[in-house]
Amino acid sequence: MKPGEIGMRERFRSLTAGPALALCIERFRKMTFGIPLALCVLGVLFVLDIMLGSVNIPLDSLLAIPTGGEVKETWATIFWYWRLPKAITAVFAGAALALSGLLMQTFFRNPLADPFILGISSGASVGVALVMMSAGFCGIGAVFAGLGFLGDVSIAFASVLGSLAVLLLILLISAKIQSSTTILVLGIMVSYISGAIVTILLQFADQSSMHSYSFWTFGSFSGVTWSQLPVLAFFLTAGFGVSFFLTKSLNALLLGEQYAVSMGMDYKKIKNAIIVNTAVMAGVVTAFCGPIGFLGVAVPHFCRSLFVTADHRILVPACVIVGGIIALATDIISHLPGTDLVLPLNAITALFGAPVVIWVIVRGTRFGRGVTT
Repeated sequence: MKPGEIGMRERFRSLTAGPALALCIERFRKMTFGIPLALCVLGVLFVLDIMLGSVNIPLDSLLAIPTGGEVKETWATIFWYWRLPKAITAVFAGAALALSGLLMQTFFRNPLADPFILGISSGASVGVALVMMSAGFCGIGAVFAGLGFLGDVSIAFASVLGSLAVLLLILLISAKIQSSTTILVLGIMVSYISGAIVTILLQFADQSSMHSYSFWTFGSFSGVTWSQLPVLAFFLTAGFGVSFFLTKSLNALLLGEQYAVSMGMDYKKIKNAIIVNTAVMAGVVTAFCGPIGFLGVAVPHFCRSLFVTADHRILVPACVIVGGIIALATDIISHLPGTDLVLPLNAITALFGAPVVIWVIVRGTRFGRGVTT
């Protein structure tokens, strides 16, 4: 055997004996088995979300609709104009909220951080309220309603601006205050202020705008139409791409800002990317689906426990998939299959997310893997 070959074998043996290969094997196992299994669950729930509702569509008829088979016209109408866009919206929105929560928890190093608790969704609500209830002030609300695609972009843009403004305010104050508890209290206060602003706006809005906004606050994936879906998908897909690009930096942030900088990371650039990306995803979801709470704070912890890892190379795709799973499951429950009743989506997500938040608090100051207060 040649000396070079002996050296290569020795290096291979040292690699197999070290922890690096064990980590690679563990990551490969989770990506090979855990992620595909979650994708299968996502696919099953996606089909169930289309099948079940006040009118249940049999599976054979559901499979025949896309291929142009002979089915009831009512079922085809429900499939194309109601259930399919609703299910697609649920997947996108659930994934975006879960990723937003993951980014916030890693950036603030706080297990209770998410767009809703930190007041980001409340800021987005103010932006949406200003657009939806503008008719009460100067009679331009109908203009936005009649713009179609441009009106959808206007609502999304106002929502993103509102969420970004709140997030920047929190970051400015957090630079001077190191206590994560204080930051969370600040977020709650911002939510109260935003709620007060919206309440004042309601006093000047007409009945139609008040009704639309009140229904919007319940949260729903059903209000997104085919004309609005491309806007939602465009912004959220871009947000997913940025999140995948940030996985290495997010792993470095787990050990603190100083460690990340010592590893050669441009902290300011990464911070701005996280801020804008979170504001865009949370703002767009809030604009089209309402202020949906608890998914952002609960799903990242659920993924950490499910995949037993803090590696964002696994957590980011896991949050995308599991966020879609939880969103579809809560949507199915909220529509109470077989009945004409529809429960507010926020009530169902609270029943799922609130126990997770309680568990985080009860477990103490250190929860999850890689997130500390």
